[in-house]
Amino acid sequence: MLRPGAAQQAERVTDELARLLAAADTRVYDATLFAEALRDPDPFVRRQAVLAAGRIGDSAAVGPLVAALADSASTVRATAAFALGLLKPERAVAALALAARAEPEAVTAIAKIGGDQGAAALRDLLVGPRASTVSTVQRAALLEAWRLGARAPVAELKGFVHDPDSSRRLAATYSLARLRSARGAGALVEALADADAGVRTVALRGLSRALTDSARLDPRDVAARVGALVTDRDAHVCVNALRALASFRDSGLAAIALPLLTDRDVNVAVQAETTLGVLGGSGATAALTERLTSAVFALRRQAAIALAQADSAAGVAAAAGLARETDWRWRSVAAEAYGAAKDRAGLEAELVDPDGRVVARALQTLERMVPDSDARACARARELLQHPDAAVRSVAADLLARHPAVTDVDRLTQAYLRAARDSFNDARLSAVTALAAIAATGPEGRAAIATGFVARVPRADDYLVRRLAVLKLPDAAAAWGAVAPIATSRTLDDYRAIVRRYLLPARNGGAAPRVTIETDRGRLIVELLPVEAPLTVDAFLTLADRRYFDGSTWHRVVPNFVVQDGDPRSDGWGGPGFLLRDEINPVRYAWGTVGMALSGPDTGGSQYFITHSPQPHLDGTYTVFGQVVVGRNVLDMISQGEHIRSVHR
Repeated sequence: MLRPGAAQQAERVTDELARLLAAADTRVYDATLFAEALRDPDPFVRRQAVLAAGRIGDSAAVGPLVAALADSASTVRATAAFALGLLKPERAVAALALAARAEPEAVTAIAKIGGDQGAAALRDLLVGPRASTVSTVQRAALLEAWRLGARAPVAELKGFVHDPDSSRRLAATYSLARLRSARGAGALVEALADADAGVRTVALRGLSRALTDSARLDPRDVAARVGALVTDRDAHVCVNALRALASFRDSGLAAIALPLLTDRDVNVAVQAETTLGVLGGSGATAALTERLTSAVFALRRQAAIALAQADSAAGVAAAAGLARETDWRWRSVAAEAYGAAKDRAGLEAELVDPDGRVVARALQTLERMVPDSDARACARARELLQHPDAAVRSVAADLLARHPAVTDVDRLTQAYLRAARDSFNDARLSAVTALAAIAATGPEGRAAIATGFVARVPRADDYLVRRLAVLKLPDAAAAWGAVAPIATSRTLDDYRAIVRRYLLPARNGGAAPRVTIETDRGRLIVELLPVEAPLTVDAFLTLADRRYFDGSTWHRVVPNFVVQDGDPRSDGWGGPGFLLRDEINPVRYAWGTVGMALSGPDTGGSQYFITHSPQPHLDGTYTVFGQVVVGRNVLDMISQGEHIRSVHR
């Protein structure tokens, strides 16, 4: 039992943390609240304050965050640097450069801010007088240098490719791979022989025929070095070697990939199919045709798509067979194959499929295939604005946005109003985008939107719709007013309950909550991170307790990148009927990191992904809310289309 003073202190902390959660969730920066929180004697509270300030994104927080770089607690200092990286204020570079002497997170912030000042500061940390003082800071500078783009210190990065320290080699090679600079191509080729599998993996990520040509390297030599790594003992190296090999688009290289079709790692085999589809040739076509009978969904699916790339006639024939399947998933794959074969007639035939998921896939594929100069698809898109499926209506509006016409204002307005009943908001957002394209055509278009849409439609209750409309439609901005504060439907008591449920136990050293994901391949155990993302963790656990995820499928698997789940539609469009504000935090994407999938800022819901390997380019972009702690072999073998049997505590 808590002593009276301790109980009072716990309530004070609870209230402070609840108000900070509410401020971040509604995206309102209250200077008085944050000034008070940043003076709190508890470093846990101060850290939550600087994290919330960064998420809100108000420039008024820059001064207090810079001051927090000198906080007595290292966790607060590091998080303040991270928050400044979210805000990207140039005036903070000097303070961050001083903080970076001891804090790697400040290095990331400097790289995110960039510009001439940021580039100079990062170069100083990399090779200047301070570079040798703290090796972790130097490694951070190497890893984040790619964010500087054209200002990146390529010459200095190349100097670390043969460094004795493998972590520095890996960081430098990663930046060179992300930059894809001709000046760094030779160093990437050299890194293919590195003893460290991680270095080989990231070097392959940056190599391609285009980079080889721009650097004037011998393509035969580079292709041979890449091809030698498709049999590497590390599966991640194999996958990236196959990807790089595909970029050479030489059917003579297909023989290198053919043996990988039977690799015991299903995702290596999927990537081999993908590569053969791009390389083409008779050998690839014959092998892919045989794969059409695979009992594994991911292998049969990719074989059909790859065959359509390698041989359009054979691909169209395969797609026609899939289009007659009773399972909607195969008819959706048929649309992907028709698209790979550039077969417009096949796609148009699928626009009458009884399952909206198939229609959405076919229309989306058609949209990508049809050039802007071709307006014929617009007539069908206008018809499909009436479709019962929200995803179909969203893609139809996207097509009309490419050919803005004043005559479409009324039908797009009707589509917008109808979409208010949808469980996800994509159709409303697409309608607004199309209306904005019409407004941008000139005075007549803007006037039509003002009278036909803004004057007829009430202020959007959906924050994302309101934000988009205010951004793209001047008349909506005037009529609807400020975007923030965001209405969240939560009361302060709701936030207090979340604090008591998750934050206080973590503050007091309690164990983090865990969930078990039962898959066709076995069991994954995920430790959740409520200190970093309390609202996301709360939403995820609420859905898990409802058995929301049970029976769903891994609808997206990208070898050596991510597996993705959480869509009740199983086609990438679905969600739980609510949206979460991003809870971006400093946790890095390593193997097995669980993040919230997005289609734009603040669009999280139920779809989550788990990384196959470190993905530094995702850091500070997608909410991290968990980490796989058991199940490495299980995660690495999951393939697209397999089932999640249950997600439970």
